[in-house]
Amino acid sequence: MSSSVVVIAVITVLVTLAAVLLVRMVRSRLVLGTTEDQTTYRVLHTTSLASPELRAGLGAGAERAVKHLRDLLATPALALTDGEGVLAWDGAGGTHAADVDRHAVTALDSGKTEVLGPDTVECERVDCLVRHAVATALTTDNRVVGALVAYTTTRPSAGLVRAVEEVARFVSGQLELAEFDRERAKLAEAEIRALRAQISPHFVYNALGAIASYVRSDPEHARELLLEFADFTRYSFRRHGDFTTLAEELRSVERYLMLERARFGDRLSVTLRVAPEVLPVAVPFLCLQPLVENAVRHGLEGRSGAGHITITAEDAGNEALISIDDDGVGMDPELVHRILAGDADGERVGVGIGNVDERLRAVFGDDYGLVIETNIGAGTRARMRVPKYRPGVHAAPPTPK
Repeated sequence: MSSSVVVIAVITVLVTLAAVLLVRMVRSRLVLGTTEDQTTYRVLHTTSLASPELRAGLGAGAERAVKHLRDLLATPALALTDGEGVLAWDGAGGTHAADVDRHAVTALDSGKTEVLGPDTVECERVDCLVRHAVATALTTDNRVVGALVAYTTTRPSAGLVRAVEEVARFVSGQLELAEFDRERAKLAEAEIRALRAQISPHFVYNALGAIASYVRSDPEHARELLLEFADFTRYSFRRHGDFTTLAEELRSVERYLMLERARFGDRLSVTLRVAPEVLPVAVPFLCLQPLVENAVRHGLEGRSGAGHITITAEDAGNEALISIDDDGVGMDPELVHRILAGDADGERVGVGIGNVDERLRAVFGDDYGLVIETNIGAGTRARMRVPKYRPGVHAAPPTPK
């Protein structure tokens, strides 16, 4: 055998080995582990698709979630009902949708799972895939709120019945979270209403009085103040969004301080030091204005002579650091402690302080509560840290004019 033939044979073997290795590498990238791994991934992916739809509530999310739920069970058809009519149907045999509540009556009444046979389910069409059903209850807070009905062609196995019950438990869990979200939204709205109620009638009266005092002496300034007052109240009483940008919140604070300066004149001076990088950061709605109002009402009104307020917003990597300082009369530290602990008597003195602290902790965690440094005769500093990004925290659009 010549040397050239040997070389060609060696090259052929190497090319073949390389091809085999390449095929194995490609397959290893395309195949997600074992068959069990692929099944697990499919189930997790499908539940992740159904979860956000169900978090909208049974009525709002049923139509979008039902397909994913049927994919989990791989049944010919699946339906969701709240007992007052079918909310969603997916799969074959759509003519059976009118009978869903009848099929789910035991689950709706007693909360028990029921397996139904052809005598209850089957229709006259010989080619219809819907002949048996498994109906099980959907519950929130131990009360039945609906039912899930899975339809099959053959009698469902014990394993399928258990699978239907597990999917129903998953749906019930998401519906409970949806209920929790609604209650949390109601609580947040109640807290905002409480803050709005604390916007001092005294401030409103004094602001309008200050505006009136300029009507004859400086009509143009009176007009500017009236527009600022309108913008301040429009922002404070807006109806949408639990969050706003720091820029919007600071803009509202500036309007408030402009109105207070119209009343205090040279007795009130203000310094703002704001890093541009933190202006887009999302913050709880009305989290700064109560602190600034507290600095004016309980810091400067009680002292003789001029007073100064400094508002600072700094960039600190993944966080924004915000502080409101005044050189007013200060507060008893023990009283501040009671305010932050939820003492109702303390709220008479600290306008909205406890409310702001609670909302910061509820949104960002206990590490992000309000920090207040003060003492009698030593002024007050209110500080907060706000993460630049937190899942689920998004600022509402700017207030329209």
